Amino acid sequence: MRSIMNWLQPLGGALLLPIAALPIAGLLLRLGQPDLLNLPFIAAAGDAVFSNLGLLFAIGVAVGLAKDNNGAAGLAGAICFLIASKGAIALLQPPADLLKDVPAAFQAMTVATFKNDAISRSGVPMGLLSGIIAGYAYNRFHGLKLPEYLAFFGGRRSVPIIAGLGGLGLAAMFGFGWQGLNHGIDVASRAVLAHGLLGPFVFGVLNRLLIIVGLHHILNNFVYFIMGDYHGVFGDLNRFFAGDPTAGAFLAGFFPVMMFGLPAACLAMYHAARPDRKAAVAGMFLSMALTVFITGVTEPIEFSFIFQAPILYALHALMSGLSALIMNLLGVHMGYTFSAGLIDYLINFKLATRPLLLLPVGAAYFALYYTVFRFTIQWFDLATPGREKTAASPAASQAISGTREEGFVAALGGAANLVSIDACTTRLRLIVADQSKVDEAALKALGARGVIRPSEKAIQIVLGPVADQVAGDMRKVVAGGAKAQTVDRDRLLGTLGGRSNLVELMARGSRLLVEVKDPAKVAEADLAASAPRGLVRTGAARWQIILGPDADAWAEKSGA
Repeated sequence: MRSIMNWLQPLGGALLLPIAALPIAGLLLRLGQPDLLNLPFIAAAGDAVFSNLGLLFAIGVAVGLAKDNNGAAGLAGAICFLIASKGAIALLQPPADLLKDVPAAFQAMTVATFKNDAISRSGVPMGLLSGIIAGYAYNRFHGLKLPEYLAFFGGRRSVPIIAGLGGLGLAAMFGFGWQGLNHGIDVASRAVLAHGLLGPFVFGVLNRLLIIVGLHHILNNFVYFIMGDYHGVFGDLNRFFAGDPTAGAFLAGFFPVMMFGLPAACLAMYHAARPDRKAAVAGMFLSMALTVFITGVTEPIEFSFIFQAPILYALHALMSGLSALIMNLLGVHMGYTFSAGLIDYLINFKLATRPLLLLPVGAAYFALYYTVFRFTIQWFDLATPGREKTAASPAASQAISGTREEGFVAALGGAANLVSIDACTTRLRLIVADQSKVDEAALKALGARGVIRPSEKAIQIVLGPVADQVAGDMRKVVAGGAKAQTVDRDRLLGTLGGRSNLVELMARGSRLLVEVKDPAKVAEADLAASAPRGLVRTGAARWQIILGPDADAWAEKSGA
């Protein structure tokens, strides 16, 4: 189970990169419509993104999965997708009766149209698989060494080639297996849609429950981009913008929760706070309430009570599902490009079905959330923000000395403990060498809404929309926090048992990644003394030597 989660966690984070392009695409698409600015070229610009979602996912997922987010992975993803899509079209065999009664002059065009339409439905799954192939190909082969006469095609240049071969496999899978794959998607879509009110209810509940592990994006992608068909447009989100009157059924239920319910939860938690703590938490609750109301970003609020009060989390998930059921009973269909906040509500108002009903439903949900949260907190004496019974540790005050990013690095065990630093929309996604060195109290003092440990080395820190900025600042601290030092090549190689003992020596970011044949030949104490910024042992025969910004240059000069 853990191995599955370790695989799915990075995928869930990688999906956010292509999804981040949807808000601007949706905004352009709506602004260009005749009922708004009536500028066709702006609408066409937005539609260009939605028409090429498969390619977008191929590039975005590949870059998101690559260990250093290198653009070479994105290029490989695009190549894999293009080979897969065009190859699948060439291999696809149209039904025998397709050309019946079609004049000879139009047969070629009919076949081409059928093939393009058939494969287009598989665009997002094909793009997702292309991105996965390219991302993992980059991680495995970007340091590939070839004989000197083939050296030009080694390293990162090998990745698009390998991903392209993977694209041939996808072409065969989708080309020869299109009929079965299409039938499977149809069966799954009909099964969900046939359940009427139950489908949106279950989706609303699972969407909230999966947030804690960051896997809700995987579920969302099926609903948003694959489920259902409207004149060759697929997915509840895409169909909504294409004018499908039945679309938006799975999305409408989030508006009452995000615009009214969660702000009410903030008010309830503020009123439930101890009198001496209300002033300290008032600003935080106001900020979170405004964020979710305007933009629909929920995680800062949710992680303020997920771990402290799991019962509130369960009730929140059930009320989210109930909202979807109620909105569907009332015939309200609404969509969004980013999340169900005020911005999306106003922009997409004219496309929605019965959007004004959101106001009375929202008012009822404000009262419901406030009552449920206030009663539950007081009845069970839950330790929501402002009701904590323990004070922050001394380490917390130490961690927040200096800049914010320096505080985070210190609270995470220092630069030597950070193996990789990444971020999604609202979370820091980190790999650390030793989780015991992480100070959660210090992280919360720095503004963390929650700390998740999905695996032995992985840590996720919920911050809100500033997560990506904090991650970038942390990388600068880790890479440039100390003055560059000269590292003696021969001495370093000697501490590793000599060049003949090396299996791998490569640079990644600010570090040298080392694997040796015989760990007994490594003089670890001398190795640690030779590492200017720290040494991390990551396995029985593996180390990471922290050099700083000169790591790539040092490795190149050393013939690594």
